[in-house]
Parts: sequence; structure tokens; C-alpha cells
Amino acid sequence: MLFYSDQNSPRLTYILDLISNEIFNEAFILISDKDAFISCTGAKLNYSDERLSGNEFFIKRHGLLFETDIHYQQIKRFDFLGKPAFFETTGDYPFDVFAASFFLVSRYEEYLSFQADKYGRYPHQDSLAFKENFLDFPLINYWLEDFKTTLRQKFPDIIFRMKDFKFIPTYDIDIAYSYKYKGLKRNLGGFFMSIIKGQWLNLLDRWDVLFNKKRDPFDSYEWLDSLHLYCRTRAYYFFLLAKKQVGVDKNISPGKPELKSLIAYHAGGYTVGIHPSWQSGDEEAVLMEEVDELEKIIMTSVKYSRQHYIRMILPQTYRRLIDVGIEKEFSMGYGTTNGFRASIASSFYWYDLKAEKKTGLMLFPFCFMDSNSFYQSKSKPKEAFSELMDYYRKIKQINGLMVTTWHNNFLGTDPMFAGWKEVYEVFLKDQIYWDM
Repeated sequence: MLFYSDQNSPRLTYILDLISNEIFNEAFILISDKDAFISCTGAKLNYSDERLSGNEFFIKRHGLLFETDIHYQQIKRFDFLGKPAFFETTGDYPFDVFAASFFLVSRYEEYLSFQADKYGRYPHQDSLAFKENFLDFPLINYWLEDFKTTLRQKFPDIIFRMKDFKFIPTYDIDIAYSYKYKGLKRNLGGFFMSIIKGQWLNLLDRWDVLFNKKRDPFDSYEWLDSLHLYCRTRAYYFFLLAKKQVGVDKNISPGKPELKSLIAYHAGGYTVGIHPSWQSGDEEAVLMEEVDELEKIIMTSVKYSRQHYIRMILPQTYRRLIDVGIEKEFSMGYGTTNGFRASIASSFYWYDLKAEKKTGLMLFPFCFMDSNSFYQSKSKPKEAFSELMDYYRKIKQINGLMVTTWHNNFLGTDPMFAGWKEVYEVFLKDQIYWDM
């Protein structure tokens, strides 16, 4: 489809690539020759300040895509076809879908000043999606479905891309085992804490596990293997490899042969990535050490990652990951609530807004994380299942990408997480399985 603009910019070419990839099989053909555009008789879109011909699709541009700085944007919401929209304009479409999509997918608002949460992260409460109540659905995908319908009314012969629903199950291995392989000091401390608190069942449970009388409560790996085999799906595992067990970095030491064996086993049948520790956010050298350690274990380069505790600040975090060779990143979501942080259920390349350039880092946004439902929303398993199904239906409607994040401890036998394993099994077997 011919796309006319008398100006060009990195922002414009970026969002044109993203949107054309979502709705067309081929990219927009960007031209700035007004006479050539007017003389064209095929499907064409005019993105400028004035209408040029009677047989074009015209959107009067907002201006965001041609700015070169980052500043507060005046956002005035209105409803279009029952969905929120902004950057209202004139022409054949009521708002600048290109500028509005760029604002959301680039995470423009996260480059502005904000009051960080207790973990130093961008708070979801500050986001436009939360304030305007569209955090729980992929607004950009919905916009593009409406946009295609409107374009087809103008150009009935236009051909759009056929998309399929996709599902990617992912797991963060923050604490590989509850009791096993943690060493004498940590287990003795656990025994004494159970005695002090009168937690006799926990004490007996630890004893039985350490003496191989029962499976570790966080060991859900064989069960997951069976589930993936039944559902014919390949999963992504992200392993925490912090050398120092401090703060929220609580996994067993990467020097333990048992953890190395666990990682090597999963690398043989699944996609394995790095789960950068909290400590790596303070020191880039630590991140490089963790990546190097994982590469030694899996005997190949590390291309996948997701931040531990979703510790992420733009653009620094993504730039660091690019520097250590990461190509596909799974942290685009919140660590405090579920939903669509970038308002899209599709993979997309990260745009470095401060550098004003498209990067080679592909982002895979997740919409659901078990710990958000359990710790933040205080959801029961039945409520979490309803939430999962709500996201599934919304993403299935637009044939988008659904990425979920789970932790091995939620899917084991720990009484704290009773019922969550069953929720996940029913979800995969009764819903996702039939779409694979």
C-alpha cells in the first residue's frame, strides 16, 4: 500500500514497519513525491496536513512521529467503536492510529519523570492504560482490526495478512528447589526457623526431602515435561544464576552440579534463557558473568532473557541486554499487576526512544504472571483461571500472541500454592491445546 508523507523520521518508519507487519504481507511503500502519489490509482494512504485527492485514504497527522525530543504529551481520551482512543484528528479516520500506537508501544511515558515503586520500577498506576482502564486488553491490536475494516471499505480489493493465534508458555526458575542442594548452613537455618515458629510440618517436610523420602515441593519439572508432551508445546525456561544468594536472589548457587544438570537437561528439549539477577541491575559486569556461566552450561550463546522481579528501567536495561548479546526479551509486563504493558499482544522490535532508533532486540510481552495474581491481587486459583481465560479470549479474538509467566514453585506440591497446578493444567489441556 502506498503511503505518502512529505516528511520522514525514524519514528515514522518504525511504526510503519510494525503496523504493516501486523496487517499486511508486505511493507508500506513510503513516498514523498506528491504528484506521483496523486497520479496513483491503487490503494494509497495520505498522512499529512491536507487531503490531496479524492481516491485516497486520508489521516491528518498528529505530529508526535516527527518530534525529536521527549516531553509530556497532552492525552485526551475519547471512545471510538466502543474502545478508547486518543490523538484525535480529522480525515477518514478519527484519530492518528500511527502516533497513538507509537506512544504506547515505545513506552514513551516511561521515559518521563515518575515516582518509582519500592523496587525502583515504573509503577503501573502511572500508565495511561491503567488510568484510562485499558490495561487488561491489547488496545493496539484492537485498533488495527478496526483500521483494517475501514481500509477495506475504501479499497475492497486490498489483501490483508492472515494471522494465527500463538501461545508461548514461559517459566522463571528463581528458586529451583525449596530444600535440596542449598547446603548445610541454609538448611540448618531452615530447621531452626521452623522450630522457633512451631512449624512442625515444614520441619518434617524438609527432613523427608533431604533424606530422599519425598520429592522437593518446588520440583515440578517432570510434571511439566508430561504436560508439554501432551499439549505438544515447547516452553521457555529462564534460570537465575546469581553467585551471591542475597536479597531477592535466592536460587541455589550456579556452582552446584545439580543446578547445572537441571539447566543442561532443559536446554536439550526447550529454549533456555538467562534470568538476570537483581544484583546484575547494579553492576553490568555481574550480568556478563551470569550470561557467561549459562553459556558454559548450555554450550551455546544466550539469546533469550527475562529480568528477575521485572527489574527494568528504559532505556538502560535493554541497552545492557543488547550489549551482552540478548536478541529476544520477555520482560515487557509488570511485576505488580497483570495486563498489557505495551498495549499489544504481538512480538515487536524495541525502539530506543532516547537514541531515536529501532533496535534488533525483539520483545515478547507477557500478559499473565502467577505471582501477580497470588501476591498482588490475592487471587484464589479459581479466580486466576477466570483471569487467564479472559486474556485468552481477548487475544484469540485478534489472533495475537499470548505469553504467560509461571514459577516452578507454584506448580509443585507446596501447600501454599495448592490448586494452582490444577488451574494451569486445565488451562493448557482444555483451551490452549486445541489451538496448537
